[in-house]
Amino acid sequence: MSGLAIRAAYVPLVDAAPLIVARELGFAADEGLALDLAQARSWASLRDLLAAGAVDAAHMLAPMAVARAMGLGPALPPVEVLMILSQGGQAVGAAEALAQRVAGLTEPAPLARAIRAAGPARLRVGVPFPFSTHVLLMTRWLGNDIDIRTVPPPLMAQALEAGEIDLFCVGEPWGSVAERQGVGRILLPGRAIWASAAEKVLAVRSGWAESAPDTARALMRAVWRAGRWLDLPANRSMAAEILARPEFLSLPPEVIDRALTGGIGGAGRFVTFHEGAATFPWKSLGGLIAALLARRHGLPEGPAVTAGSAVFRTDLYRLHLREAGADLPGASQKIEGTLSHPTAVASERGTMILGPDRFFDGWIFDPLDG
Repeated sequence: MSGLAIRAAYVPLVDAAPLIVARELGFAADEGLALDLAQARSWASLRDLLAAGAVDAAHMLAPMAVARAMGLGPALPPVEVLMILSQGGQAVGAAEALAQRVAGLTEPAPLARAIRAAGPARLRVGVPFPFSTHVLLMTRWLGNDIDIRTVPPPLMAQALEAGEIDLFCVGEPWGSVAERQGVGRILLPGRAIWASAAEKVLAVRSGWAESAPDTARALMRAVWRAGRWLDLPANRSMAAEILARPEFLSLPPEVIDRALTGGIGGAGRFVTFHEGAATFPWKSLGGLIAALLARRHGLPEGPAVTAGSAVFRTDLYRLHLREAGADLPGASQKIEGTLSHPTAVASERGTMILGPDRFFDGWIFDPLDG
């Protein structure tokens, strides 16, 4: 295998790290892949790059891919999820004045009640995109009676300063940038609402992976190896230095390092790239996202779950990553939301330990229910 090439798009966020590291540290080259990266300043522009064929793969919000399969949004070619790129990584915060009124509260349920009492009657919440984990988190936490406003991640601090939003849910480092500028404050990580919140995925146009199997294999292996490298504590400072470069996030390394070293939201990993089978594209995860989107948009849940589950290509993950050393679960779906602690499950190598996946309110999604 040689002479493989691919162009992939990303939005400048910490959780674009697997793609960036795959190229910068040679994981892609080791797989015989020339990986070219294209930066998009918004999720809409990234969506359009992939749809037009200007890029072959993308660092994409997980619900974007599921929403496309459900017929939500503009009519564009369908996409598929090859693997999960990251879990967590969302910073949930408030404008400085509102944050001061709820200071000292760290548990999701009482904090939500306090925000409801201290804020305006209809809270304005800034999120990066209408079909995003951020929307699912904020509506699960605060309910549907909130005003969702789309703000590109690099402009979140500006929207806070202008008084256009009361709260935000955004990928790092843009919550930390808002704090650094004194216009907002991070209140809790997204994982406090959903412990295994699936954030970004490696997405391609439907059918592409079958049409270019060697390239798909090389890309998936390179990204998987990069995620494994990123989750080693000894590598986090180097990762922050790489991401901080002008051609990537163009921010001080210490702002990025905060997200990588768990400096947001207390104990535990803020964002995960590999541990706990974080990269496996569970079909039940696609179904869960589809169920939440269906409820929000008033669509029948059964067909939505079927469509969302089909987007997550566990078959390709098994095909291309088994030889790379990935442990593979015995099943391709599971009941979501039941795990409070790391839990060993049946797998091919017998080494798989899943991380916690509970929702703050105890909600459970069973893909076989109904």
